[in-house]
Amino acid sequence: MPTFLDFEKPIAELQARIDELRDTGAEGGVDIAAEVAKLQAKSDRLLKETFSKLTPWQKTQVARHPERPHFKHYVAGLFDEFIPLAGDRAFGDDQAILGGFANFRGRRVLVMGHEKGDDTTSRLRHNFGMGKPEGYRKAVRLISLADRFNLPIVTLVDTSGAFPGLQAEERGQAEAIARSTEACLAAGVPFVSAVVGEGGSGGAVALASGNRVLMFEHAVYSVISPEGCASILWRTADKAPDAAEAMKVTAQDLKELGVIDTIVPEPLGGAHRGPSAAIGALGDAIEASLGELQGLDADALRRDRREKFLAMGRILS
Repeated sequence: MPTFLDFEKPIAELQARIDELRDTGAEGGVDIAAEVAKLQAKSDRLLKETFSKLTPWQKTQVARHPERPHFKHYVAGLFDEFIPLAGDRAFGDDQAILGGFANFRGRRVLVMGHEKGDDTTSRLRHNFGMGKPEGYRKAVRLISLADRFNLPIVTLVDTSGAFPGLQAEERGQAEAIARSTEACLAAGVPFVSAVVGEGGSGGAVALASGNRVLMFEHAVYSVISPEGCASILWRTADKAPDAAEAMKVTAQDLKELGVIDTIVPEPLGGAHRGPSAAIGALGDAIEASLGELQGLDADALRRDRREKFLAMGRILS
């Protein structure tokens, strides 16, 4: 059973009641199938109603759910013969940003993305998906390799933002992010990015400046976290729900604004409730996007990318 979020409390209570009834029936030999079916139908209906009208802040909570699939799960579910590549050849190997060569449905590609980790030990090792300068410099190196060998690039974005620590700033965090973004825009190969959880600030843009930007139905993508925005504007993180609403962080808002190209559907209740289905849906969307870009030469791909990003925010009379 998944971990329930705060706004899912009524659903959690129903599920607890269902589990209790099942345990009672098993112990007493009582046939409670009809009652369980009735409660399960009510729970499913409530889940559908709840997720049909999520607020931007609730979507942010779903995007951050610790049980959502992470980079390693997408690699295992969609890519074969993954060969990880490490290091920026200057300082070290950042474990928040992983990448390497792999086969994707008959294509050799470079796949790269943020890894948050799924338990305390791995989250610390991967720095909760917050890349450091050496991570973004590794990204530049891998993009350059893909360009040299004419391999399409697929990036999976899931970060609250680049690591804001003193050491990262000392090693040139802003410059590293800018170089990574520049490398994305300059690549002469098909480039598909997918926001699979959180897309936070420049730490996300540095891997997400592709020809096609996909986004999961309940993912979020923003220039700053709702808490960070609220702290700046209202001097309190308690206003994070208002900030999420104002910033238009949802896939639906961003599709309307032209920031992303495709919304990838999630299983009812979020990707964490049906990881295999979510991973499969993302794979289909990536395959379709790569198909659209197939046959375009390097100059056409760069022009396509340039037009895409220059058009954002353009005011039409």
